[in-house]
Amino acid sequence: MKTYRIGFLLALIGNIILAVVLVGLWLHYRAAKATANPETKSPNSAAQDSMATSMAAPPASTEAPLVPIQISPQRLQSIGVKTGKVERKSVADEIRTTGSVAVDERRLAYVQVRFSGYIQKVFVDATYQYVIKGQPLFTVYSPELVATEREYLVAKQNQQEVAQSTVQGVAFSATSLLDATAERLKQWGVPQKEIARLESTGQVQQELEVDSPVSGYITERNALPSVAVQPEMRLYTIADLSTVWVQAQVFQNDLERVRVGAPATLTVNTYPGRTFTGRVDFIYPQVDMDTRTAKVRIVFSNAGLQLKPGMFVNVSLKVPMGSQVVIPASGVLQSGTREIAFVTRSDGYIEPREVQLGSRVGDEFVVLKGLKVGEQIVTSANFLIDSESQLQAALGSFVPPPPGASAASASNVPPGNLDLSTDPNPPRKGSNVFHVKLTDASGAPISGAEVSVTFFMPAMPAMGMASMRVPVTLSDKANGLYEGSGQLDSGGTWQVTILAKKNGQLIATKQLSLNATGGM
Repeated sequence: MKTYRIGFLLALIGNIILAVVLVGLWLHYRAAKATANPETKSPNSAAQDSMATSMAAPPASTEAPLVPIQISPQRLQSIGVKTGKVERKSVADEIRTTGSVAVDERRLAYVQVRFSGYIQKVFVDATYQYVIKGQPLFTVYSPELVATEREYLVAKQNQQEVAQSTVQGVAFSATSLLDATAERLKQWGVPQKEIARLESTGQVQQELEVDSPVSGYITERNALPSVAVQPEMRLYTIADLSTVWVQAQVFQNDLERVRVGAPATLTVNTYPGRTFTGRVDFIYPQVDMDTRTAKVRIVFSNAGLQLKPGMFVNVSLKVPMGSQVVIPASGVLQSGTREIAFVTRSDGYIEPREVQLGSRVGDEFVVLKGLKVGEQIVTSANFLIDSESQLQAALGSFVPPPPGASAASASNVPPGNLDLSTDPNPPRKGSNVFHVKLTDASGAPISGAEVSVTFFMPAMPAMGMASMRVPVTLSDKANGLYEGSGQLDSGGTWQVTILAKKNGQLIATKQLSLNATGGM
């Protein structure tokens, strides 16, 4: 029994040693093979590398290629093609906002007295009464003022009596006392004409008349008969409204373009057709946290007091942009991922060219890249020309037509037929299902094709709407029927292009207009 156990243990140990040797040999063989074939990778590693490559690579563009086309003059006229010119000129952007009219704080004047007293008579007794400079406002009685005027008369008399005195210092003291009393009257704001009257008559006047320091409108009045006044009291506020401020609200994104001194215009519904001109005077260094706007102060001349404080007005700020290359806004076809302009060449071809645009200035776009000054571009019927260019690209590489040909693509039109229907009918703003029946020239259905429908609506600058493009790919439902769903972003008239390809060749195409319900 003991011998049997020893034999079993020896056999077990031998098997373990053999297994370890075999595993070592297998690992050595794998390492040598990997070194000899570094390009060989495991399926998992290859899948991971493929995934990493697909994630790093940019997605392929889904935009249809475009090629130059030639269209006969008769067809250009029939589809209403117009052209515009690429120009370089000085342009200015425009920031439109709202604001309110306010008083020019630099043209405000306050009426106060510098001594205690009591108001006796009030001549200007209503707010927004117009006063001129020097017009009497009220009279005031002040015991302190009366006492000071008496001191002035006494000092004046003493100065005259001791003027010829031979006693040293007497004449100088009398003169100093007179000067000190006169200076006190001046510091209290007593006008020079009152001091002159006091000297000429030698009589103290119980009431002092206070006149308006400026011309303007009384916007605040606290002067009432028999009211006790103190130096700190504001009795009148007078505003010169010949110039007013407009506090315009400008969004923080536009603040960088606003410059002090830039021209501005103002319109108000009170005066239809009237435009006021002014200039930016100050940009406030604070943004409202609720509206994300900052106040911009604009100064306007206000002859005839047509602009009244508190008015709500429309403001347009001019932003000079210097000399720029510009094109008409209608000459740009915006497909969603790129902007295209169609350039009319001297050889009779229309070339689609991708452009890079800057700011929109009124009815024009600033062109940053893609066009040269002097070139002619198409400014109407862009969608039809875009569809024709896509059709030529789908037919294959572009081959110029022979000289004298009246229509470049007339002989290349494929013979297939396409019939479009929608669910609901007519289509609506929102989700729709589109059905296409594809048949050959004899009416037999064609299956196994690639069918796409593209909806296009041109831009409407007057309504602030950019162009819209909705591509829909249909799936084969057999027997020549194709179906797909898409989302129309607006009601109205859509330009529709249907393309059908089979085995990489275009077999049918169709262009039509379709009206969708639901509003903009």
